[in-house]
Amino acid sequence: MIPLSYRSPKTEVHESKIHGRGLFAVTDIAKNEIVAVKGGHVVDRKTLREKITPVLGPVEIQIDDDLFIAPVIEEERGLSMLYSNHSCDPNLGMRGEITFVSMRDIRAGEELTHDWAMTDDDDYSIECKCGAPDCRKTLTGKDWQRPDLQKRYTGYFSTYLSRKIAEVGR
Repeated sequence: MIPLSYRSPKTEVHESKIHGRGLFAVTDIAKNEIVAVKGGHVVDRKTLREKITPVLGPVEIQIDDDLFIAPVIEEERGLSMLYSNHSCDPNLGMRGEITFVSMRDIRAGEELTHDWAMTDDDDYSIECKCGAPDCRKTLTGKDWQRPDLQKRYTGYFSTYLSRKIAEVGR
């Protein structure tokens, strides 16, 4: 089957200290280089929560209040996964809704991570185990609302959340 998502040839999936498997740089990656593009199907929240997540687990990326990109069947799960784990000290940010770019120069061997605050607007709260020195310890689906993160990740939020941040700032 054809992959649904794109991962740069400069990356490989390996075991991660953060969670299960992770995406790693196998060669140096320059700042603002495209690292991955999430693929799948556009689904609404109800379909995601009732039909997809119970079977496939967390496999989506949010693109609007009620829209997500996700695989819809088990055979598509691996073809859609990016394996970019969360970190409170990420090296990837967003360009648009589904494109992950490097926020700085990345050295070969580094795990490629993003902060869920850049993509998620949802109702959850979970313990963070990223191990970053400045780890928030608890992640919520509303972390994008934090002024410190808005400042830190300026230019690297998904377009969806950038619109929400601009609306709140008015």
